[in-house]
Amino acid sequence: MRQSMIRKTVDQLRVVPNLTDYEGERSRFSWAEARSELEDLPRGGFNIAHNAVTRHARGPLRDHVAFRFLSGDSASTLTYGDLEAATNRFANVLAGLGVGRDDVVFVLAGRIPELYLAVLGSLKNGTLVSPLFAAFGPDPIATRMNLGSGTVLVTTTELYERKVAPIRSQVPSLRHVLIVPEAGEPLPAGTSDLTALMAASSDSFDIVATRPQDPALLHFTSGTTGMPKGAVHVHEAVVTHWSTGKYALDLHHDDVYWCTADPGWVTGISYGLIAPLVHGVTSVVDESDFDPERWYGILADQQVSVWYTAPTAIRMLMKAGAELATARPLPDLRLIASVGEPLNPEAVWWGQEVLGLPIHDNWWQTETGGIMIGNTPAFDIKPGSMGRPLPGVEAAIAVRTDDGGIRLLGDATEGELVLRKGWPSMFRGYLNNPDRYAACFVGDWYFTGDLAERDSDGYFWFVGRADDLIKSAGHLIGPFEVESVLMSHPAVAEAGVIGKPDEVAGQVVKAFVSLRQGFTADDALRMDILAHARRKLGATVAPKEVAFLDTLPRTRSGKIMRRLLRARELGLPEGDTSTLEGGGS
Repeated sequence: MRQSMIRKTVDQLRVVPNLTDYEGERSRFSWAEARSELEDLPRGGFNIAHNAVTRHARGPLRDHVAFRFLSGDSASTLTYGDLEAATNRFANVLAGLGVGRDDVVFVLAGRIPELYLAVLGSLKNGTLVSPLFAAFGPDPIATRMNLGSGTVLVTTTELYERKVAPIRSQVPSLRHVLIVPEAGEPLPAGTSDLTALMAASSDSFDIVATRPQDPALLHFTSGTTGMPKGAVHVHEAVVTHWSTGKYALDLHHDDVYWCTADPGWVTGISYGLIAPLVHGVTSVVDESDFDPERWYGILADQQVSVWYTAPTAIRMLMKAGAELATARPLPDLRLIASVGEPLNPEAVWWGQEVLGLPIHDNWWQTETGGIMIGNTPAFDIKPGSMGRPLPGVEAAIAVRTDDGGIRLLGDATEGELVLRKGWPSMFRGYLNNPDRYAACFVGDWYFTGDLAERDSDGYFWFVGRADDLIKSAGHLIGPFEVESVLMSHPAVAEAGVIGKPDEVAGQVVKAFVSLRQGFTADDALRMDILAHARRKLGATVAPKEVAFLDTLPRTRSGKIMRRLLRARELGLPEGDTSTLEGGGS
């Protein structure tokens, strides 16, 4: 019979972890001391790319491999010296175009080298950079570029022609589209050849003297009642990336590290790009989509020692079977970590029993910029728990009081997870939305929007969202954005969407729609609405199911009651319906 806890001792681990004295390290830790592990710019200032690339390229790690890029059956590498030269060239491309501190570079690409060069080169140039998820449809891309007033877009020929060209006229701020061209294919009209521009640029560049609090990264996260929110992060965030890379991911100088997260999301930048480079380790990047056999082959052939992935991927590997998992020995793998959504206890135990290593879940958000709570390598795991706060992080369970204050709660009591302000990667604002930003804080505490509990051992447990955001395969999906696209279909009068439980993705989007007069609810119309949503939103965000209702439940003020849709779909208690339009019992 399984125990409720996976017990661990240091002598069972292949490498002595960076964090072995939890309470002692937390009491000694200071963010100022962590920052002293990194470098200021030679002429003053502080820059993420300098600490991720330049300081290594000018030292003993110059010839150490920074990236191994895998594409199909081929592979290529970039050393830290190579990365320094290539990112300098990209920074010079931007400077040559007159792009500077007041501009925003958007990057829309798969896991190709140019994406990583563009992000780092933009940071060197002091330009705010924002990654976009390549699976987005045209509408989410246009929305985010307009919210961010994007000046430059870096993308590929295929993505431009399929997703950007149809909406380019809708993004008036966009001045330059830099294309990574396909071999032998003509360049789309109105774009520039990035490969040619970089080849003509110098590989020397003086990093712009950014300050610690200067904007560096713009990550979009979904909202429940409006357009996506642009969370702004600053160059000082790299201190958190260094600290959490050390404690949560236990990175050592000789590690081979693989983060499977897409770089269009915050995990793919914070932990697929910045944290491993700051620690000077070798990162594996695979351009291909998920494939169980390929993934096990990468773990074995690339001698991966630290693997950071998502619960959805773990559950898909579980479905592929234990026989496939054990077909290739993985003698180098010593740590598996997971993020993006709660990891169910069965998956933690599956790692222990099939791979010989438990899965270490951890918790953070786009807004936090880095891992806040985790199951670290040296300590016992309670399967299903997100773990304990890392050094430098103070977490609690709280509720807002009627007078606008905060009341901290005790153990074993459900409330909202809150964090005390002060960690370096805390977002510094929602772009052009100061009121929305201010509403996230009460005094010194940031309210995360996640409901949780803390047990008597200090472990935190995720309960659910305090709002209507949908977590699907690690992605936060805002219902408002989906509903808006559904209502752009000529047949749809009103729409409401919820997250429906799914054993692999965690949740999938289900839509409820009522129709305009003259339209008949049938399977043909259902498929047409689904296809419309996929074209506009992309397969990841679009609903997987559509149900027809004569009317949707609304409050007397006209707001669709997603809570009631969810309760009726899942057979849950409907709760208070007194505000329901037309009355309630």
